Amino acid sequence: HSLRGPKIMAEIKKLSVEQTLNKIRHDEAVKSRSERRDEQNDVLDEEIKRMREQRLRLERRQRKQD
Repeated sequence: HSLRGPKIMAEIKKLSVEQTLNKIRHDEAVKSRSERRDEQNDVLDEEIKRMREQRLRLERRQRKQD
């Protein structure tokens, strides 16, 4: 029985390490997806800002012509 006990403990520890590594890998993948989403949002925010500025310029130009 004493040989069986440590073997079971070793398997439990090994499983725990595997689960921990899988969690770390998963968290990194989620972080990467999150970072990509943040970058895409930044690009879209810049595009929105550019379009608003352009619209304001056009509106000012139209007011001058009226």
